[in-house]
Amino acid sequence: MEKKSEINGHAMPSSASTARMLENSEEPVEEDQQQKEEEKEKKKWGFKERLTRFLSRNLLVILTVSGVLVGVGLGMVVRGMNLSKAQMSHLAFPGEMLLRMLKMIILPLVVCSLVSGAASLDTRSLGKLGGIAVAYFLVTTLIASGIGVALAFIIKPGVGAGALNTNSLGLESVSSNKETTDSFLDLARNLFPSNLVAAAFRSYATDYKMVAVGNDTNGTTLYQKVPIGTEVDGMNILGLVLFAMMFGVALRILGEEGEELIRFFNAFNEATMVLVSWIMYIPFGIMFLVGSKIVEMEDVVLLVTSLGKYIFASILGHIIHGGIVLPLIYFAFTRKNPYSFLSGLITPFTTAFATCSSSATLPSMIKCVEENNGVDKRISRFILPIGATVNMDGAAIFQCIAAVFIAQLNNTELNAGQIFTILVTATASSVGAAGIPAGGIITIAIILEAIGLPTNDLSLMLAVDWIVDRTTTVVNVEGDALGAGILHHINQLEMKKHQQEVAKELEEVKVESVANVQAEEETSPLVVHQTKILEGMPEAIESVLLAVCEPHLQAASGVRLHGYMTKRCRNLNQ
Repeated sequence: MEKKSEINGHAMPSSASTARMLENSEEPVEEDQQQKEEEKEKKKWGFKERLTRFLSRNLLVILTVSGVLVGVGLGMVVRGMNLSKAQMSHLAFPGEMLLRMLKMIILPLVVCSLVSGAASLDTRSLGKLGGIAVAYFLVTTLIASGIGVALAFIIKPGVGAGALNTNSLGLESVSSNKETTDSFLDLARNLFPSNLVAAAFRSYATDYKMVAVGNDTNGTTLYQKVPIGTEVDGMNILGLVLFAMMFGVALRILGEEGEELIRFFNAFNEATMVLVSWIMYIPFGIMFLVGSKIVEMEDVVLLVTSLGKYIFASILGHIIHGGIVLPLIYFAFTRKNPYSFLSGLITPFTTAFATCSSSATLPSMIKCVEENNGVDKRISRFILPIGATVNMDGAAIFQCIAAVFIAQLNNTELNAGQIFTILVTATASSVGAAGIPAGGIITIAIILEAIGLPTNDLSLMLAVDWIVDRTTTVVNVEGDALGAGILHHINQLEMKKHQQEVAKELEEVKVESVANVQAEEETSPLVVHQTKILEGMPEAIESVLLAVCEPHLQAASGVRLHGYMTKRCRNLNQ
């Protein structure tokens, strides 16, 4: 007996063409059935099976959190042994090896993920998603800067601490004589590195030299400070990010000629993620990284009592922004629970807390966002490397608080223009902040120079940066992850909208094709006569249907009919 299929309630002979027309409508049903079967299997699991599956699924999270907790305990125990500097460096060796392995992965991960991500998106989607991402990064960083300034004026961490100085805490002075204009010009220069190979380990920085320009009336030689270009150690991540994005777009435009190279970068990226999964299962590295930092602390009580209000203001700002503001933004876009999304990112958050590096957290963040939260690889591998470079919400908070703190420390009243300068400069300079430990301290000098404050108190920030930088990094990577979640949601909505439009067009074609066949049968004696002769021959009926549907199918779904089928339809009409 011949198998029948239906289109809008009309029985049709089964064939490859009708199967293709019904394929899209059958897929959701099959997915629902698979989900129901999986739910039934889960209900049959016993306690032991559930526990085993939970441990296997969350093994990385358990190992990472355990590494931090054991590291804190180890540091507190070893702290009382009065280790020498050499012994401290030996204790920090396993943690140093973990950081070196993570940094080793950064370059291939950033370049390959951005090339493959940009090449997998069409130019229109790339421009739209890129615009949304830039707007999201700017708005969230500006909000973070506003929170930092507001908390600094409410808590007033520098009031009453005028006697506090670098010498009282036994700290070395830190200063920066770099002009604000040159700092922003260096950002632009680093966007376009003159040597891509050198950009992998060096970046451009402006230095100054004094040049004699003549003598005054008393015969004294006059000198002028002249900026000169230098190369400093440190990966030029901004230049690599921009190049990788443009290279991916160029491969996309090439079409078939660029497909082989795109497949190469995709394979390279997947291999890098395998290496990441191996590296992250090394909890003792995080344990010694945290323990060594606790051992290296000198006089914690003096630092906390002297700079306690500054530490409290910074951490409170991070809690408000990371625990309230960013989740609210995510909920406003997606209407989903942000905390369930964040619960799948415990491992990268713990890694960020332990390493104090957004760049070192990038590998585990990409892995967890894709595997635990189901974010599209094209989205995560395009937006997360950019976010790790330009999105520094946590850094903007503590930089603003530090600037106001130093102003209060020097008994300087800030006017409205200076406050606005702090907001704008902190938002802009956080883009160039290095994603490494203590990378944001140097950018504070840019803010202080912009508002005319001395930079010799920066060492106070550096003294407690090992505390503040941990929550700073967690907020930085949280903003990146939620941004990826928002872009994934927007992309899913666009895809569903497009699928609904295509399905609607196909539905109209199906209804019209069936109506046309019935009309031909009722009004055309020739067709009625041929239908009676060919009754019981499904191929003839199919030929009539395909002859009517051919132009619609080609326009709506791109289905091309076989030449011999078209020829049969023409013969039938003749």
